Amino acid sequence: MSTATKTFAYTALDSAGKKSKGTIEAPNEAAATHMLRQRGEVPLGLTEAGHGLQREVRIPGLNNRVKLKDLAIFSRQFATMTSSGMSLLRSLAILEEQSSAPALKKAIGEVRTDVSAGAGLSASMAKHDRIFPRLMIAMVRAGEAGGMIDQALEQIAQSLEKDSALRGKIKSAMTYPAIVLGFTFLMIAGVLIWIVPIFESMFKSLGGELPAITQALVTASHNMGWAGPLIIGIGLTTTIVYKRQLRSSADFRLRVDRVKLRMPVFGTLFRKLAMARFSRNLGLLLNVGVPVMQALTVVGETTGNEVINVAMKDVQATVRDGQPMSTALRNHSIFPEMVTQMIEVGEESGQISQMLDKVADFYDREVDEAAESLTASIEPIMVLVMGGVVGGMVVCLYLPMFTIYQNIQTS
Repeated sequence: MSTATKTFAYTALDSAGKKSKGTIEAPNEAAATHMLRQRGEVPLGLTEAGHGLQREVRIPGLNNRVKLKDLAIFSRQFATMTSSGMSLLRSLAILEEQSSAPALKKAIGEVRTDVSAGAGLSASMAKHDRIFPRLMIAMVRAGEAGGMIDQALEQIAQSLEKDSALRGKIKSAMTYPAIVLGFTFLMIAGVLIWIVPIFESMFKSLGGELPAITQALVTASHNMGWAGPLIIGIGLTTTIVYKRQLRSSADFRLRVDRVKLRMPVFGTLFRKLAMARFSRNLGLLLNVGVPVMQALTVVGETTGNEVINVAMKDVQATVRDGQPMSTALRNHSIFPEMVTQMIEVGEESGQISQMLDKVADFYDREVDEAAESLTASIEPIMVLVMGGVVGGMVVCLYLPMFTIYQNIQTS
């Protein structure tokens, strides 16, 4: 059975470092990349012919933000170039030229300058820890020590791609309720600003006393002029203060993460996401030869959960005393029994990084299922909420009509 081929337009570098363009036929993008590398070319971009959506393997950027996807593509391109025999300086020069993210472009340029002056790649990247995550720097350092920097960069790319995919799934699960809530608030504001005054003038012309619930709606409409901007201002101020506290206070992050893990519906999802990141990051670090103590420190700071960060400090103390890692993990309820058992088996068999990879794959699937289940369960709830809001406002506006009608009948 033959496999259908597709035509890809590509941009690549030849052995002399010159950029070339052309087309190539292959079953998929991965096969096209492999064919180009076999020809001695370094693929920089691939776009499936006939598709309006470009899928170029280049470093995208948005203003000064450096996204996980940017770093993942940077790592994959860097790994491809170094594995093909291209020097670090030449690779960094090409990556700097291609980068469209200003912050990443500047960082790559400064790293290239430091490397040309004799500094190590990891040491140069460490000066830009706001751009390059600590996990990435630690793995590059281990790759330098073991002479396998291209493999380290490839694993970094895979890790960042998986983490980016997980974040995307969480965001997609939250998108629907966020849109519905936003639309609901806009609808409430619209009714209070434009609809309620019309009904109020009609009620005044008909006479009679408004029911308490309708009067509350009319009062809210009168106060929208100053209350609306005040509510928006309070919301923006609260958001800014919250984000600053998250960045500056470890205690605040710890309290927030504990609350997130205990939330009725979302807590399970956050826990599974934290386990996926913990397992993948620790497995990658140990696999490339990062010492256990350093790996635990990096994992604690890169998992994105302060509860795990605190747990890693305790695990470090236990491991330093000669105890197995699995023993210390059992003292922290955030780690499920399955995780500690898999790590224990890995410690006994000497394959702890492989076991951690399996745990990460398991929780990746769990996050997928949890996100889909969350989306499916939230949709009807949001429909009920929106219906309740609409129905409540309709009742509030039409309740005086029934009262006026009854007064007319009795008179």
